[in-house]
Amino acid sequence: MIDFQNGFFKLSPIDPASIIDRVGPLLVDGESIVAAFKAIRDSVVFTNKRVIAINVQGITGKKVDFTSLPYSKLQAYSVETAGTFDRDSELDLFFSGDIGTIRFELKGNCDILALNRLISSYIL
Repeated sequence: MIDFQNGFFKLSPIDPASIIDRVGPLLVDGESIVAAFKAIRDSVVFTNKRVIAINVQGITGKKVDFTSLPYSKLQAYSVETAGTFDRDSELDLFFSGDIGTIRFELKGNCDILALNRLISSYIL
């Protein structure tokens, strides 16, 4: 499983269609991608059922760790909007069990409030 203590940093929004080949085989019936973000090699996908963190490992990038974080285990979350000098926003997810807190740092061009509404629609 991914070591979430170091977080996922500098994620930029991407077109969900651009990552469907990678995560499509993981999706269950009725599950669809609603938002996707990418760092240099790693990605985070928000579906209507869970968050999928994708950690590309090794020099060749052939080894990939997929961690599924179901919304049913999400107890709380926090969003921090971008400011004048700090142009990045942050999303903290608080999961029950051993996972704990996960932080995603999103680049300034991310609509963090839309992501907030999206997560709210699935957990409230």
